[in-house]
Amino acid sequence: GAAVARSTLDVRSSPALACESSGSRRTAGTVIDLDDVHRVRKSVGGTVNDVLIAVVAGALRRWLDERGDGSAGIAPRALIPVSRRRPRTAHPQGNRLSGYLMRLPVGERDPLARLTTVRDAMDRNKDAGPHRGAGAVALLADHVPALGHRLGGPFVGQAARLWFDVLVTSVPLPGFGLKLGGNQLGAVFPLAPLAPGHSLAVAVSTYRGRVHYGLVADGAAVPDLDRLALALSEEVETLLTVCDP
Repeated sequence: GAAVARSTLDVRSSPALACESSGSRRTAGTVIDLDDVHRVRKSVGGTVNDVLIAVVAGALRRWLDERGDGSAGIAPRALIPVSRRRPRTAHPQGNRLSGYLMRLPVGERDPLARLTTVRDAMDRNKDAGPHRGAGAVALLADHVPALGHRLGGPFVGQAARLWFDVLVTSVPLPGFGLKLGGNQLGAVFPLAPLAPGHSLAVAVSTYRGRVHYGLVADGAAVPDLDRLALALSEEVETLLTVCDP
């Protein structure tokens, strides 16, 4: 816990990502062609996930600038969950999710530099591994007794704002098409929980050759959530332009 707190002291976030909860929620989503993501990845290197996180950073930059908040010098801390479940574990115990903490290079002007920064940060996190990385938020669930969870839950929830600024999570979906009431689902938008004190949470899933971003925001703090969703698509187009002019 102390290591996580120290790692966030020098990070400048944006007031737009923090709010007192209004009790209301707003959702939005956008769809991106997975082939476009692969084109960027093949041109620059890294992983699909690196590109998807960099797209979030670029979209936040556009959104902050357009709403007049400004993106200069902004580097919010993103919590990126990662599974720690070991394959073939007969009886897994406890919470098997940890998370990487990384700065989103929102203040960086160059889209390729943003992607390189994300890729390098994720490489460092992977080298350290989820057991030694900055995932202390989720690791707490393995070590705190049930009574502690009940008593400390509200405190931990309120402290989330001190540990990270925005949740950016990948939600895996099966490779085959999903059905509802016998009908094929054409799109599936994941929605992540919104932590107390946060105004925005981002989730992303790949389904049937397309990437689906799902956004959840505080209804009062982010009335322009649709504009942020559009900025995600615009950032992909920008990356395609600079990677394959």
